[in-house]
Amino acid sequence: MDKVVTLLAPGGIEHLQVSEQAPQAPGADEIRIRHDAIGMNFLDIYHRRGLYALPAYPAILGVEGAGTVEAVGSAVAGLKPGDRVAYAGAPVGAYAATRLLPVSRAVRLPASVPSKVAAASMLKGLTAYMLLTKTYRIEPGTIVLIHAAAGGLGSILVRWAKHLGATVIGTVSSEEKADLARSYGADHLIVGRDADVVAAVKALTKNGGVDVAYDGIGADMLAKSIASVRPFGVVATIGQAGGPIPPVAVDALRPGKSLTHPSIMAYITDTSAYLAATEVVVEMLAAGITATIAREYALEEAAEAQQFLEAGRAAGSLILVP
Repeated sequence: MDKVVTLLAPGGIEHLQVSEQAPQAPGADEIRIRHDAIGMNFLDIYHRRGLYALPAYPAILGVEGAGTVEAVGSAVAGLKPGDRVAYAGAPVGAYAATRLLPVSRAVRLPASVPSKVAAASMLKGLTAYMLLTKTYRIEPGTIVLIHAAAGGLGSILVRWAKHLGATVIGTVSSEEKADLARSYGADHLIVGRDADVVAAVKALTKNGGVDVAYDGIGADMLAKSIASVRPFGVVATIGQAGGPIPPVAVDALRPGKSLTHPSIMAYITDTSAYLAATEVVVEMLAAGITATIAREYALEEAAEAQQFLEAGRAAGSLILVP
């Protein structure tokens, strides 16, 4: 029997229940993967709270993982038991020792990419790819503002943006996280939850503003992000880890600033887009552009891990290990 963590109903971590289930037989176009590691994302928190409702309850959370193919369906070609794979995106269901997965979501891993690294990095890598190449194409000399630059997504965004030749301004909550963000390549750090982000950005850019800001904090930070970009610059709002986002007045976008709200889950629903993006992401992981693993938890400690993630204490990514 395998361990599985089930969300009984939307709400707090007390609604997460650890139980056991027998490994399931894959359908014709499915594989069964035995997880080496399961990635955790703030999206899991949104799903648990019910901010983004799941189709039915009880439900199994989790949208990324990595491990070994254990069984394949009758119509599966190209993968066999023993192959190492990773995945990200829908359908949810990663908080389990084994799970069934549509073969179209499975991406073969090279030997140079450890499973734990892949599990921590796939969805964040896909998000970074979307943000840095689709939402706003980063080029040498682009000035970017990355909030939570030492976090799970922030660590890979900083590394990838520097790889593309950008100048990176990051925000972090502490000097400890500032040291981490510098190690990822950030050029400038704005430190402290109460820091005057707008004034600091204006000083660093000689009052010009950044070309693009990536904001997963939400709450009142989005208004600060909008004020920090140059005219005709772009702000991408990608989450609200700091709380709900107040309404944004159209006048706040003068003169000519753009506000976009990209969704990685929507973007990678299209199989061709997903496979094209994962090819690039796996190349980046093999080159060392990865998320940083801050902590590992046993699968049955998922509630504790979510509590730690939700509190904003993680300097990097969290993974669950069955």
